[in-house]
Amino acid sequence: MSVESIGAASERVMTALVSGLALEFGREVGEALAQRFLDAEEADFHWDARVSERWLGTYDAADDDAIELDRVAIFGRFDGEWFVAVCIVDGDGCPHGLMGRRTFRSERAARRAYADAR
Repeated sequence: MSVESIGAASERVMTALVSGLALEFGREVGEALAQRFLDAEEADFHWDARVSERWLGTYDAADDDAIELDRVAIFGRFDGEWFVAVCIVDGDGCPHGLMGRRTFRSERAARRAYADAR
């Protein structure tokens, strides 16, 4: 059995998601629903699509939760675009948020931005 990363499969997944929703609700509504779904789960999708990650330090949350969080720079490919972002993750590697996501046309430009992420 061959396993493919979400980043590699994301273009097909997005096409299937939009097509399925468009069949059920119409093209415009299907595209809007797909975008809302992605927006709601943005941190999870990008975390799963990462190619590289680099620990940046602890994340000081505004509220004093008992949970300790870290800032992790991530680099990857999702929905046909290279991206770099800072992901807020817990000690189990579960994403809790995404900050400063930028997209790039080329892998090279994304890798440069990833190297500069702080």
